[in-house]
Amino acid sequence: MLINLGRLLMLCVWGFLLTNLIHPFPKPLKYFIDVALFFMVIMHGFQVTLLKSTQPKDQPISYWQEAKIFIFGVFELLAWQKKQPPLKKK
Repeated sequence: MLINLGRLLMLCVWGFLLTNLIHPFPKPLKYFIDVALFFMVIMHGFQVTLLKSTQPKDQPISYWQEAKIFIFGVFELLAWQKKQPPLKKK
């Protein structure tokens, strides 16, 4: 329930940040939102890159899953983590 609320929140944030590209806000706010959009793209890209680099080679991540992680960020990672079977200890 809360993960889905977080996903909805992330969609709203993406919408707000991308709206600034189409209809720019007044000058001081425009620059702040541009920086926030850049930061969000970089951080979500890092999340996808780090997850891909830590995954075992026999369990690749689909492109659809990568896209969802890029869009929803940590909320998708939490949902994805809940679906994974627990690791067996040696």
